[in-house]
Amino acid sequence: MTQHEHVRVAVIGSGFGGLGAAVRLRREGVTDFVVLERAASVGGTWRDNSYPGCACDVPSHLYSFSFAPNPDWPRTFSGQPHIRAYLEKVADTFGLRPHIRLNHEVRLMRWDGDELRWEIETAQGTLTADVVVSATGPLSDPKVPDIPGLAGFDGKVFHSAQWDHGYDLRGKRVAMIGTGASAIQIVPAIQPQAGRLTLFQRTPPWVMPRMDRAISGAERWLHGKLPFTGAARRRLLWGIRELQVSAFTKHPNELGLIESLGKANIARSVKDPALRNKLTPSYRIGCKRILLSSAYYPALAQPNVDVVASGLEEVRGNTLIASDGTETEVDVIIFGTGFHVTDMPIAERVVGADGITLAEAWKDGMESLRGATAAGFPNWMTIIGPNTGLGNSSMILMIESQLSYLADYMRQLNVLGGRVALNPRVSAVSAWNTRVQERMKRTVWNTGGCTSWYLDANGRNTTIWPGTTSEFRRATRAVDLGEYDVVRAGAGTGAGAVAVGGAAAGAEASAGAEASAGTVPAARRVTDKEAV
Repeated sequence: MTQHEHVRVAVIGSGFGGLGAAVRLRREGVTDFVVLERAASVGGTWRDNSYPGCACDVPSHLYSFSFAPNPDWPRTFSGQPHIRAYLEKVADTFGLRPHIRLNHEVRLMRWDGDELRWEIETAQGTLTADVVVSATGPLSDPKVPDIPGLAGFDGKVFHSAQWDHGYDLRGKRVAMIGTGASAIQIVPAIQPQAGRLTLFQRTPPWVMPRMDRAISGAERWLHGKLPFTGAARRRLLWGIRELQVSAFTKHPNELGLIESLGKANIARSVKDPALRNKLTPSYRIGCKRILLSSAYYPALAQPNVDVVASGLEEVRGNTLIASDGTETEVDVIIFGTGFHVTDMPIAERVVGADGITLAEAWKDGMESLRGATAAGFPNWMTIIGPNTGLGNSSMILMIESQLSYLADYMRQLNVLGGRVALNPRVSAVSAWNTRVQERMKRTVWNTGGCTSWYLDANGRNTTIWPGTTSEFRRATRAVDLGEYDVVRAGAGTGAGAVAVGGAAAGAEASAGAEASAGTVPAARRVTDKEAV
């Protein structure tokens, strides 16, 4: 058999999830790992999305790692360049550069049941790893709709995540397709340049004012000299959002007051009643992500902007035809149509113990155990996995909870000792997802009367976590060996290896390791009450 480089852990991706995983592995004493990044620099979605106006809709002090506070955020809501610079700084500060392999796109990951390791084919060659941490993120692969006639369009076409900075929009007739988080930032940024800007809107979003301001030099000095003040600011921002969660998850009917504020926001900026009617949503606020902008509605009210209250149906030459029959001549089409979220592209490149891809295993919808591991894919873990998204707070909070789960996962492997893998039990995955989906039924994302990118092709919400970040943190603070089969290498076992069993075998193995190593096993039971 050909010999390849072998590492303890291979991390895929170098955005917040991948760099966070690398930092946590080092903190756990795991230094034999690599971070495989397909691009030429780190940063993930904050490297790829560089469109005009690109910024975060979560406050800066909450949208950063708790273990890497940044006292120098210039604004309460940071722009893309500052977030990207922050991630580069994290890579430097924590000594991650030697572990990072740039231009190493992962083409295939295949589980070797005889060797109990993953074989990983990259653009630069093959390596093997005991554990794979997939941190490719849900906002990494742009989604462009299949529009009849698009291939024959004579003008310029690009997605918001693949912005062509060499193309001059001045005086051009521009079509913006979509009204999501990217579009509401792009529209105000390009409206002054465009000769004519036409927004194709299938569904109007709820947009609230963006309370953005410059952070004063005095504040930055205080956070730098007295770090606990920055931590207190972060905790306050977090607490406010935790208190809001129950309205979205348990009491959607209480959101009427927020809707009235949203309508007042439209009325302030849009005086034309016909346009105001087009921009007013008919679904419950929060069903789709609430967007933040103080410039979106004023931009749409400008005389060089048209709003087509319909999706793009067809392209004929340079003419765009909407679903309602509206025809518009344009020079450039910009797609703000989001990403492959519920059909994670990396899943097609992961082949598990049964010889099938993760995409095939998830053909009826993504399912994992605690948002992390998938049955039939031993020692494979995803950061920002199924049902770990948030509708109103910072994803960094969820990522850090998953990093705690990863840390305990590595401890369990060490305690068990030898050549060993953990494979989540089908029953455990099923039980977890049943509880998650049961809680999802009453949330605004399922009852609010909209169709959002949170839902998969079957109409199931496989994206959002239906609870608080505190609940998720409790559910992922430890690995419960009762939810896993412990797999050890055995003669003639092929892809299946030898399953040593679940709870009893896991406890038995832990006890044996404890006796031989003289350490306390890291395994702890996570009760159902804690879990969901």
